[in-house]
Amino acid sequence: MGKGMKAGKKPKQPKMGNAQQMAQMQAMQREMDKVQEEIEKMEASATSGGGAVTVTVTGKKEIKDIQIQPEACDPDDVEMLQDLIMAAVNEALRQMEEISQNEMSKFTSGLGLPGF
Repeated sequence: MGKGMKAGKKPKQPKMGNAQQMAQMQAMQREMDKVQEEIEKMEASATSGGGAVTVTVTGKKEIKDIQIQPEACDPDDVEMLQDLIMAAVNEALRQMEEISQNEMSKFTSGLGLPGF
């Protein structure tokens, strides 16, 4: 007899609910993958310097486009242009992160999972 087993007791069989839970988890994973694919197709744009610099990022958090107005290109003040680009990039990335979190929270809000 195995350790911890008493005479006349059968070992516990896995509950049928485990297969159902596994199927639910797989369905949730497919749904999360679908939401992630949708997010990756999204874009967010941000400007700085009153529209002097515009940056567009994708849902993959990659820069897709940078537009710089000619008046922002002062050869005597390159640092200002660098700051404008950095500000626009950071804001566009922040917006995309917010969009991503909002989309995922629509999916995870009903799950009751901690940290989601």
